[in-house]
Amino acid sequence: MTAPTLRTERLVLRQLVLDDAAALFPILSDDTVMHYWSSGPHRHEDETREYLQWNADPDCGHHCWAITFTGEKALGWVILIPRRTGNFELGYILAREFWGQGLATEAISAALDFAFRTLKLRRVMADTDPENNGSIALLRKLGFRQEGHLRAEWETHIGVRDSLIFGLLQSEWRSSTG
Repeated sequence: MTAPTLRTERLVLRQLVLDDAAALFPILSDDTVMHYWSSGPHRHEDETREYLQWNADPDCGHHCWAITFTGEKALGWVILIPRRTGNFELGYILAREFWGQGLATEAISAALDFAFRTLKLRRVMADTDPENNGSIALLRKLGFRQEGHLRAEWETHIGVRDSLIFGLLQSEWRSSTG
C-alpha cells in the first residue's frame, strides 16, 4: 500500500522510493546517526539501496514516508509497521543536520495523525536504546509512555543492547493534540 502524501507546515511526507538511496546514503553512513541503529553505518550507496528495498516496497503492508521539504530530496523517513490488529510500530530517522529543529516531531506527528485518525489504530509502539536520550525525549514529547525494558534484546554493531518499549494509545493522542 503506497503511503499517502502528508503535508505539514514545513514538510512534505511522500512514499519512500529506491531512488532516495542517493540522498539517504550520507545519513545512513553517519556514525552519529547510526550509533543506536540496529545495524552499523553504511559504507556504500549500494548497501543503502539494498537496505531500502523493504522500506520502499509499497506491497509489504507498511507505510513508509520520505521526510522532505518539497517532496523531492529525502531528509530521512518515518515508518509505520503493522505488528498486530490495531497495533503498529513506529520507526524514524533524520539527517543529523536537521536535529533540534522540530522536524522529527512535525513528521512523526503527521504519521501519528494518519495512524490514529485514518487507520483508526488503537496503539502505536516504538523501541529505542536506553542510552538514546534524543529519541527518548522525542517519544516522551509526543506523548509516548515507557511500558517496558527488554534486557539484551538487540545484537547490534555496538554490542548486545537493551531496548526500552514506548507506547501511545489513540485516546492519549487525541487528548494531547485536540
